[in-house]
Amino acid sequence: MPEGTRSAFDRVFGEAQEDILRLGDLVDRAIANALSSLQNRDRVQAEEVIRDDDAINELRFKIEEACLVLIATQQPAASDLRAVVAAMNIVVDIERMGDYATGIAKTVLRMGDEPLLKPLIDIPRMAELARRMLRGDLDAYIQRDAAKARDVAMLDDEMDHLYTSIFDELVAIMAKDPNAATRATYLLWTAHNLERMGDRVTNISERIIFITTGDMQELNV
Repeated sequence: MPEGTRSAFDRVFGEAQEDILRLGDLVDRAIANALSSLQNRDRVQAEEVIRDDDAINELRFKIEEACLVLIATQQPAASDLRAVVAAMNIVVDIERMGDYATGIAKTVLRMGDEPLLKPLIDIPRMAELARRMLRGDLDAYIQRDAAKARDVAMLDDEMDHLYTSIFDELVAIMAKDPNAATRATYLLWTAHNLERMGDRVTNISERIIFITTGDMQELNV
């Protein structure tokens, strides 16, 4: 790549990578606020999470547009092209995590004034794990650290274990008391959204490995 083209590519892609970190921060905050709105039954906070999803979507599209412009104008090859294509995939997965946080917030609004079926124990653990995984992958992305990305993906086993535990407990409660089915379903929806976040982070790990090694491989199969 000629020197002038190289500097232009580095500048634009550097800005896109900074925006990816900003996107991750927005989603991290959305997860925290969605969980807080559930714990505190805070409808105002839930509505803020839903409203703030617009900013997450807008930033995703901005990053994708920047990447498309780079492909069209700079014609990157080899490792540069891998990095651009991977970035486009990564922002989709991060944005989808924001959608799952919004899903939790919408569940809070659906619950209205109904009391929680049971104290929240494993659901907050799932939310914290999702945030830890996201932050870990953002670090791995900037550092181009494939080993760290693999370590993050391995945490999805813990996420799945927590989800299975919640699912089994809630199904048992519904079997014993059918009248609790609606409130149990609210918590199941929440846990499912968090479990899907773990899957999205695993996708991000796969893309980080692709950037650094050129190998596309499915993790946690």
